[in-house]
Amino acid sequence: MRDMKIIVLVIAIFSLQMVSAQDNTDKKLSVHFQATVVPQYHFKFNSPYQGANSLEPKEGVKTSLTTTFFINYHPFKNTYIYFNPEAAGGKGLSKTLGIAGFPNGEIYRVGNPAPQPYIARLYIEHRFPLSQRKSLQALEPDSVKRIVPSKYISVLAGKFSITDFFDGSDISHDPRMQYLNWSLMASGAWDYPANVRGYTMGAVAQVFLNDWKIRTAITGVPIEANGKELQFKGKDAMGTALEIEKDNFFKKNESFFTNIHLGVFYNKAKMGDYNVALKNAFPYPDIISTRLYGRSKKGIYGIADNHFGNVLHFIRASYNDGKNETWAFTEIDRSIATGFSLKGNLWKRENDMWGIAAVVNGLSSYHRNYLAAGGYGFLIGDGRLNYGTENIIESYYSFNAIKGLFISPDYQFVINPAYNKDRGPVHIVALRIHYQL
Repeated sequence: MRDMKIIVLVIAIFSLQMVSAQDNTDKKLSVHFQATVVPQYHFKFNSPYQGANSLEPKEGVKTSLTTTFFINYHPFKNTYIYFNPEAAGGKGLSKTLGIAGFPNGEIYRVGNPAPQPYIARLYIEHRFPLSQRKSLQALEPDSVKRIVPSKYISVLAGKFSITDFFDGSDISHDPRMQYLNWSLMASGAWDYPANVRGYTMGAVAQVFLNDWKIRTAITGVPIEANGKELQFKGKDAMGTALEIEKDNFFKKNESFFTNIHLGVFYNKAKMGDYNVALKNAFPYPDIISTRLYGRSKKGIYGIADNHFGNVLHFIRASYNDGKNETWAFTEIDRSIATGFSLKGNLWKRENDMWGIAAVVNGLSSYHRNYLAAGGYGFLIGDGRLNYGTENIIESYYSFNAIKGLFISPDYQFVINPAYNKDRGPVHIVALRIHYQL
């Protein structure tokens, strides 16, 4: 309740200031809002057996809801404060269990369906110019309209989602407007540091050199797997990442170009070891009993966004070593995805978008052997496993009904949910309703 009072007070103060600042070219304040509702349903599928973390073969419609204020304040030259109060609620299919590439990026594994207010982001950024040349930065939901140097260093600290800065894709990144699936909104095998709602605490440093961008981060990690609370214990529990981005890697003109992202990550936490759990299994392996501080997960990801006028294409791939348990995001150790999005300009609906994508998710041998022996992760586990890659196809159509309102029917087809060839396939439908102001 105290957090809610603070949120309401800050929004009121910033909203009053916004009125006087609204007409400035280099605005002091920006306030935006979004709300997204996603009812989702899967049809009955083949299920000869199921475990504690299985997707239920038959269930009703499950609905998620998020509402967010995006507040950005520019108090001093080159200094910005970002504040995002948010409320989220609802339920995911099967309590958000049973599919590694879960089909709704708007739902969290928090257990309480009632909308809960919380602070999603609160951080401060300062920019150090490296050139005199400047340009007007486009207004986005979480930014103010401002004139910025073409080359600068950015340093920020506070609470945020690390995917705000890393692993970005113009085509496959935002479950509120693009693909809903977890393994299409982010690189599936990057077990990126975050609490159960997807946010962390830490610091990010970025260097912007025209088309080149280099960024690194150091953050807290959950105290327990997919937990609410974060911790930072130096060499024993922390998250790190490094990414290089090259815009216009290939460029023919303003409409035909390719952007590239390459990243590496290295996380440490009180993780369990799959092999140790198997050796100590009696009668079933228990990953929790093997947890020790200092265990790590490391890996790599890459993204290529290809812009061909009104046709957009992406490909992303990721990999982690898979020796220790998944700690924060989802139970994927290898992933490759690709897809196309077509702008509505092609059929005279300039704000519409149609997309179709496919993703293949896989597990390390350590991880699959653990699940086959009857082990459970925080997201999947059928009590046994006839292993196969988890293959997903998703298609959506984003229809701009009126200004700010987008209605998107969505279909997903999942082969081998939770990597189990004995179960499925699963047909999943959704209707996303998104409003932004």
